[in-house]
Formats: sequence, C-alpha cells, structure tokens
Amino acid sequence: MTDISVFRRTSLRRTVLAASIAGVTALAAAGCSGSGTGSAGGGGGKQLNIYAWAGEIPGTVVERFEKETGIKVTLDTFDSNETMTAKLSSGSAAYDLIEPSQYTVQQLIGQQLIQPLDHSRIKGLDNLAEKFRDPSYDKGNKYSVPWIWGTTGFAYNDKCVKSATSWKTLFDKKYRGKIYMLDNMLAAYIAGLQVTGSRATSTDEGEIRAATEALEEQKKILAGYNSTNYPQLLSSGQACAAEAWSGTAMAKVVAANPNVHYVIPEEGGSIWTDGLSIPKGAKNTDAAYRFINFTLRPEIAALATDDGGSASTNAKARDFIKDKKALENPAVYASDEAIANADFLLDPGRAMSHFQQGWTKVKAS
Repeated sequence: MTDISVFRRTSLRRTVLAASIAGVTALAAAGCSGSGTGSAGGGGGKQLNIYAWAGEIPGTVVERFEKETGIKVTLDTFDSNETMTAKLSSGSAAYDLIEPSQYTVQQLIGQQLIQPLDHSRIKGLDNLAEKFRDPSYDKGNKYSVPWIWGTTGFAYNDKCVKSATSWKTLFDKKYRGKIYMLDNMLAAYIAGLQVTGSRATSTDEGEIRAATEALEEQKKILAGYNSTNYPQLLSSGQACAAEAWSGTAMAKVVAANPNVHYVIPEEGGSIWTDGLSIPKGAKNTDAAYRFINFTLRPEIAALATDDGGSASTNAKARDFIKDKKALENPAVYASDEAIANADFLLDPGRAMSHFQQGWTKVKAS
C-alpha cells in the first residue's frame, strides 16, 4: 500500500511508492509545517485543517464532525506521500492533521515534522484491531493513529490456475505470457524477497541480490508490468495471475467474477496503512484531538468502508458496517489468519540504493 476514485488510490499512489520513498528520503531532515506555534498541550479554535489522501476521509465523516462539534474543517488532498512531505518540509503548510502512510511516518519522525501524540487526550485506541496497535513502524502508536489499511498479494483466475496460495504461482513457467507484476519497484520486491525466503522488510544486500535474480528470471515469462487494469485482465482471462493491491478496483472484480480470487500469499505479502498524525507547529491541536477521537468511534470508523470503500483499522467498526459483503471480500478485508505473517512495508533507508540498482537490472534484462 487503495484507490482515489477508489481505483486511483490503488494505481496512482502505489506506482509512485518507490519514487516517493526515494524522494522523501532525500529531503532535508529539518523544518516544520505550518506557521503556528501550537503544541500537543494546547491550540484551540473552531477550525481544523486536514491534509489527507484523496478519497480516504469520506465527506460524511467531515460533515458529521462539523455538525457535532461546530468546528469548520478544511480538507485538502494529496496523491502521494512525496507531495505531502515536500509541502510540510517547505514550511508553507498550516495543517493540524495529516494522513501519512506507514513508512512515511518513520520518515516524518526522523525529519521532526510530526509531534508525539498525547495519549491522555485520545480515547478509543483500544478499538483498533490488534495488528494496528503497537505497529512496527510506530511503536506504541506514539506518532500516528491508523485509519484505513490494505494489502499487497496476488489474484488469479481459476479457469487457468486451479488453486494458488504461494508467490511461486507468479514464477511458474507454465503460465508464461499470462502473468503480470505490479509496475512498482518495492511492490515487486515484496514478491522477490519472500519467494526467495526473506522478509519483505529485508535491507540485507545479499537477500536483495537474490530477490533481484529471481525477478530477472521471472521477467522472461511475464506478460508485463501493470499497475492499472490488471483486475480487468484477470476477469477477462487475458491474465492467469497477477500481483495485486487490495482495494475497490480489485474488490469489484472479485465480487463480480466468481472465477477471480484475491489471496495473501502464504509467504506473507504485505500490509499498508494510512493514519492520522499531528504536524509540528499545528495551531488547532484541540480540534485535531477531537477529530482523532471522533474517527476512533466504531460507528464513524465504519464510514471508511461504507462511504470510502476502504478497510477500517477499527475492529469494533465491523459491527456498524452496513456493507457486509465488503467484510467477506478478501480484496477489502483480508482475514486475520491471512495477514498473520504479513509485513508492514517500511522505509528501507540506506538500502534503497540496493533496490534501485537491482530494479534497473530487472527492467533492463
């Protein structure tokens, strides 16, 4: 790791993932957002300025918050973590809440662009599913409160592939010319690393090299790299199997075509999540905490699914979700068993150069 119609959240944001991490890592490690001087201990007012992924905070959530609190919300949207981080780093932004993805939380902490959360002012963290409490990218949820989530796995058409549970399906020569991989460096390396016995979070040069070799060999049998219409190719039978992101585009195909199945590979796959953080210098921190608490309420969190088409991180929200079919669709809500071994994709830091060099070799092979 979604869609920005909701499909655009899947294709656009994930295709920029590698560039986003590389670009963000290169930014200066100093600076702060906004022009205010508020801190976690104060900041009143009846205004709240939010900067979030397009389509991920439904209008119904904003409307209900405004009606209940009398706080006026201004919601600006972005289409990549790089765009959001660059704006914060410039010092020209004046936001009270932002919605970074998990690896970007790590980067924003390092650049001192977000502030630690005051947990004494937050109610409802215990509503989060266990997977999103104390996550590897933000221990103790010190800097962020997860809002929505999704997965990276693969999908197959059972008219071609009878059954599949492993990344090995995407490396099987008998499906030559009928396999697609996401056109995204780090997404491809999730499969490359895990199929060779490593974790998706590996930064070991030797393990990355082994994954590169596997991806180079795999390229010989691929139909291509595709981050846009692969769900439709699977549905039509033009593709037997494809690496895939969960989200509305894939979920619609799974729901409409009983021959298409989305799975989290037994090797683990990966999880992404987007959550709420308070930038350094936020002026309206009282309003920010009220909004965080509002979204932690199960009946509000349920709107992320019913009106936003995304999986909520809030376990108790399931009882309030009206779209029960979404709860049963693995391309929206993967089961707890399926994601038990899934990795949160983290910021690779200095190891990014190994991925970039390897990806250049793969694409040139």
